[in-house]
Amino acid sequence: MDVFIAGISHTKLGRHVQKSVKDLTREAVTGALLDAGVAQDAVGAAWFSNVRQGQMEAQNSIRGQCALTAMGFGGLPIFNVENACASSSSGVYQAYAALKAGLFDVVLVAGTEKMFYPEKRQAMMEAFFGGTDIHEMQNTWNGLQSIGAGIGPEQEIGGDWKQQSFFMDVYASLARMHMKLYGTTQEQIAFAAAKNHTHSALNPLAQYNTPMTLQEVLQTPTIAWPLTRAMCAPISDGAAAAVLCNENGLKQLNRARAVRIRGMGVSSTVHRAAQALESHCVALAASRAYSAAGISAKEINVVEVHDASSFAEILQIENLGLCARGEGGPFTASGSTSLGGQCPVNVSGGLVSKGHPIAATGLIQMHELVTQLRGEAGARQVSGARIAVAENGGGFIRIEDAAAVVTVLDRA
Repeated sequence: MDVFIAGISHTKLGRHVQKSVKDLTREAVTGALLDAGVAQDAVGAAWFSNVRQGQMEAQNSIRGQCALTAMGFGGLPIFNVENACASSSSGVYQAYAALKAGLFDVVLVAGTEKMFYPEKRQAMMEAFFGGTDIHEMQNTWNGLQSIGAGIGPEQEIGGDWKQQSFFMDVYASLARMHMKLYGTTQEQIAFAAAKNHTHSALNPLAQYNTPMTLQEVLQTPTIAWPLTRAMCAPISDGAAAAVLCNENGLKQLNRARAVRIRGMGVSSTVHRAAQALESHCVALAASRAYSAAGISAKEINVVEVHDASSFAEILQIENLGLCARGEGGPFTASGSTSLGGQCPVNVSGGLVSKGHPIAATGLIQMHELVTQLRGEAGARQVSGARIAVAENGGGFIRIEDAAAVVTVLDRA
């Protein structure tokens, strides 16, 4: 049984000090229902994703019930999904399975995150620690420092992971290893960042709307070499929601605007050597998604990847098979992933410029791809887009993502 995204919406991303989790959720869910042309009472079940509210506001256990009943939902099953940055795409996966099984015909998936609490800066930074094994942080740090040893200016290698996002130091270490293995350069990483900042100028919902050149990216302050600030995702608040349905549910809705979920693949950390990137968990999730969808990487027209840092984009396009292993840097710098290129990547602006409200990010990626497949992306429209892929990672264990979700979408 096919499953479709019938309606989808997300808020503008940024730092929304005056808006609560409930406010952001209401805005996104109302938009998704309107986009689907469906009434609230048609929803048979809901999945709600959030990571930070428990840590920052002490709202635990029933975050979805709190956010959704506040806007009038009642009686339906509500499931809370927390899976790091892959939370809302994990919610989609669970909803997808329930729809295929025929348990429901129309469901809702929402993801909401407030990350910016100006009065709680230290807690904001420490909240990132929960995305890795807190009992192994020093061992993880030590191991990461060794994998790219000898690459880059020693005095700029390590940031203070106790004072900033631990994950930027993680990505910097992985980037140095990639440089050591394949000759990837800081300029190639900067090209990915400049491309996405320029793409986001065409996206009115993005956190940043200012184009950047390669040199401007390189001139921003170093966070952890080779990553500069413009190569790192900002702290973001925002929400997204989607109405999903199966073929029975679609009879109630607007088939002309529905986008099919053609296949999904999910994985978690693989036990492997750091250099054995061919066994990366994202490559495994991609293989599962492509198999479920019956496609190859060569058929993909547009992609959204989880570029929490711009190096991650280079790594993930390799994991998705868009280019050969080790060729992510040159492939990106050639313009192949730019709007108008061979396979545009992150035409939304990506996480580094569009924004990264953790639990909402997976759905926000899907919003961009649904918009592309509908032909409604305006100035950032990818010509002839028919098959789209979203790659959403979350957390970090030892040497890679703790969770990975890859989704293939098309126009049925």
